[in-house]
Parts: sequence; C-alpha cells; structure tokens
Amino acid sequence: MRLGVLDIGSNTVHLLLVDAHPGARPVAFASHKRPLSLVQYLDAEGNINDAGQTELIEFVLEAWEFAARHKAEDLLAFCTSAIREATNGADVLARVKHETTVTLQELTGSEEASMTFFAVRRWYGWGAGPILDLDIGGGSFEMAYGTDELPEFATSVPLGASRLTRDWLHDDPPTAKSVKELRRYIRSTLKPVVPTFRELGRANLVAGTSKTFRSLARIAGAAPSAAGPYVKRELHAADLGLWAQRISAMTVEDRLYLPGVSDARARQLLAGALVAEAALELFEFPTMEICPWALREGLILRRLDQLVFEEAVEPAPHVGKRKKKKKAGKEGGKNTENDEPKPTVEEFHVPVNTPAPAPIPAPVAGGMAS
Repeated sequence: MRLGVLDIGSNTVHLLLVDAHPGARPVAFASHKRPLSLVQYLDAEGNINDAGQTELIEFVLEAWEFAARHKAEDLLAFCTSAIREATNGADVLARVKHETTVTLQELTGSEEASMTFFAVRRWYGWGAGPILDLDIGGGSFEMAYGTDELPEFATSVPLGASRLTRDWLHDDPPTAKSVKELRRYIRSTLKPVVPTFRELGRANLVAGTSKTFRSLARIAGAAPSAAGPYVKRELHAADLGLWAQRISAMTVEDRLYLPGVSDARARQLLAGALVAEAALELFEFPTMEICPWALREGLILRRLDQLVFEEAVEPAPHVGKRKKKKKAGKEGGKNTENDEPKPTVEEFHVPVNTPAPAPIPAPVAGGMAS
C-alpha cells in the first residue's frame, strides 16, 4: 500500500509518501515539504497569527493534492509542539479542518517521544538493550528510555532549537552573555528531569533522532546523507563542545558554509548544539548514535502494525513455494529418511482473530479525509 504521512512540525511542514506492507520496511516513494517555522508566527499572546495560519492551510491543501495525485491509500496527519503549545492551537486545527477537510491529530509531548522511541527500537532491534532516545525539535526537546518497544518513561521540555533562538539569541553573532544565559537556562530545565531517567537504569545506546543531531554530527565529521542510512554515524561529546564554541562565534551566513547546514537550520544551529551538549553532559554519555528513523517512521510502523490485526496478512508477492527435491538414495530415487518434506509458506498462518494490542501512547489519525 502507499501511505502518506503529513507532519506539521515547528521548523518544516512535510508530506512523505512510502510504499510498504505489514512486515516490510517502509520505502520512501515521494516527498513534498517546505520550510515553515510556525514558532516565528507567534504573537505576544502566544497565538499563531493569520499569516502563519494561511501558510499552513496552503501547504495542507498542496499536500492533500500531492497525496491524491500519487494515489496514496491512507494518510496520517499530525502536528507537534508548534500548534500544541500555541494559545489558539485548537482554533487553528478547527480552521484547517474547515478549509481543507484534513484533520490534524495533535500529539502530546510524551506521545511524540514515545512514537519516536518506537521507531528507534525497530531500527536497532532487541539486541540494542536499553535505549535512551533524544530528539531536538523546533519547539520542544523529547526524551524517552526503555527496554521494550515502547518506553518506560517519555517526556518533553520546551527546549526546541527554534524556540530558544527566538527567545534568547537575538544578535548575529550572539553575544557571549546571551550564550552564557542560555546555557544556564537549558541546564536548569534539564536537571530536574534527568534523575527520573537514572532511576530506571543506564542505557546501552543513546540515539539522536532529529535533523539537528544529524547536522551536528555531519559538521563533526560524520558521513553525508548521500552515503545512505546504513552507515554508522556518531556524535561525540568532545566534538560537540568544540563545535558549539565555534558556532557561537559565527554569523548565520558563516554557518551556511558548514557541511550539512541548510538555510532553514542555520540560525537555530547554536541553540540545538547547546541543548545537545547539555544533554550528553547531564546524562553522562560520551557519545551518541544518529538514528535515521524518527517520529514519522514510528507512526508509519504503528499504522502497519494495526493493519496486521485488522485484516489477514498474506505472504508478500515475492515469497514463493519451496519445491521438494528428490535425492537418489539406496531406493533409486525414492525419498530416504533424510529427505523429509520442507515446510512451505502456506503451512504457517497468522491468526486472523488475534485480539488487537492494548492502546499505545500515541494516537494515529487513520484514513484519508474525504
């Protein structure tokens, strides 16, 4: 099936179309996105202004037409902290529904963290053991820890890179005083949260699952995206501290010359680096791995899991029957005791009436709007 995921984030609005079926990895088919920092459209009262709402509605209409043109069979549409924390968030969602017929599912911070963790677990598998996932968005910073598919603890704090840049870093380049004050604020926000994670145990793996982490790792020497998703990419705390210091002395224009930094991310790169630096320091990890899967993939995989329980699962088209071969034994071509028939796909069945699993933290908006 072709599945569409419409992600209304704090930095970008993005529609991703993937081809997938239950049990298979989702393969990207097409993508349509544009930079849209809704945080920058907030007024003094915390409302998304009319200009921001108009931009959002225009993109949702574009995304709907793009999905329909490419024959998407299902659409998951969701929004995160930018609308969740806006004073008029409910009104914005209602207006989008009225003018586009698309219902945006609002995810809470813990739901967002949980679904991102779910994707990380699927990527690394059970062999990774306990995982700590960190995700720096535009409006918030999500953290989740666990040993299962869903985290034991997941939370969100208002340390998004775009939000911090808007509130704390007004000059270009920023003043030493503003950087120092922002460092202090980040640590004071994270310190009350970290002990809860420590009580649960220490992770075998720390994963970073956002564009901010990918950009920072690329600056510090990790392989470019063109090398593919299976190349191991790491971000070391020592490199991060060095680059955070360097970036703080750069103008926004200078940052554009760094590898992996786009126009949309250049201004907020320093704030993201300071959050990443503080997180690794407070959690006491010297390095982290960059995971190519994040929230969108988590929602896609969850939707595919739901399909397993909603309908019978047929073998994938490329799976064929195994033919039984005869060996020439003592009986002249008859099967010997070593020639037992091999099981075929048809002998294994997925129970159609298996009860659905218990609800998970993150709801998913299913079905395309009509």
